[in-house]
Amino acid sequence: MARTDERFRTAFNDCLTLIAQHKVGDSLVAETALAERLKVSRTIVRAVLTALCDGGIVRWQGRSKTILRLPVKEDRLPLRGDYVPRDMLERRFLEWVLRFDVPAGTPLNVAKLAKEFSVPPHALQEFLSGLSQSGLVARRPRGGWLLLGFTASYAIELSELRVLLELNAVRKLVHLPKTHAIWPELDALEHQHHDLAERIDTDFHDFSRLDGAFHLALNSVVENRFVSQFQKSISLIFHYHYQWDKRMERHRNEAAIAEHLTLISALKAGDEVAAVAAALAHLRTSKATLLGSLRGNELIPPDAITPVE
Repeated sequence: MARTDERFRTAFNDCLTLIAQHKVGDSLVAETALAERLKVSRTIVRAVLTALCDGGIVRWQGRSKTILRLPVKEDRLPLRGDYVPRDMLERRFLEWVLRFDVPAGTPLNVAKLAKEFSVPPHALQEFLSGLSQSGLVARRPRGGWLLLGFTASYAIELSELRVLLELNAVRKLVHLPKTHAIWPELDALEHQHHDLAERIDTDFHDFSRLDGAFHLALNSVVENRFVSQFQKSISLIFHYHYQWDKRMERHRNEAAIAEHLTLISALKAGDEVAAVAAALAHLRTSKATLLGSLRGNELIPPDAITPVE
């Protein structure tokens, strides 16, 4: 029986409640009696006991079931109603990676992470399988997953891919008919940029969210299933990098607003040459900021910043 089964999870949590009423060293009742108290089959009881052993809560040897430690809140398994949706899982996982709390090359404990991110293990397995295409994680030869991490080389390669994708989007967008939905969206974004520029002294932290919305809008004009696989990861990574390095944050965000407005102006004028030049200038600045943030986190040497061609 899969451990993601709701009956198993409910029985496991109920058993934790039962164990909490005892003391370390006490013995649990026989399997049959435990099945009756938990109102499940003996098959589920055995699965629960196995999980308790794996968690170091119970030692199970034959008919002996000894309590080794009392359960804590973190031991409880999330029920189906407690699971987070996939987009929330993606955001939480990338936030976890981008905090740099876990070094590259760390094996991933799927059971532990599933509990931390409030998802069933099979959902996390599927998510990691999809994420492996972006190069942040990889399958281990003998099973399981390895965190490749957000390294300096990854940042450089991601920036190069971003240039290719975004310049392609800019060249396409500038020639779209004025009836296309992107134009009123750009008008709204332009207004939001001017509004934030006026409040930059106090609200400069708001830029990272606006930056993410702006670049997602640009890339939305390209309908390509392969491109879309990378856009969320790219967007989130470049969204969060504005928060890594607090030095000169207000100045950097004010300058980026100006670069966005220059690009919007060129796009609305239908000037492809000016739009590409504005996009390149902004991407060059963004790459330097990203690598500078990594350098500030001691993940990249001082001379690793290279120009965007």
